[in-house]
Amino acid sequence: MVQTTISSELVRRLLDLPGRQVWTDYDSEADVLYISFRKPQQANDSVMADDGNIYHYRDAELVGVTVLNASRQATGS
Repeated sequence: MVQTTISSELVRRLLDLPGRQVWTDYDSEADVLYISFRKPQQANDSVMADDGNIYHYRDAELVGVTVLNASRQATGS
């Protein structure tokens, strides 16, 4: 069994997210991580930010994030 640990920094950041529940899905072929703070998101606007991620909004509420090139972002490459 591979031992996995969760950093306190990750826990802090998860607690700062806009929702109390978070749904994720990772497409390894496309290297895209989908994060939703509402199910269904029902986004009515999306913005690609300078960090290359796409932020999805329902009116003024952040309801999801699409992380492009997720594995490269995770390694800081």
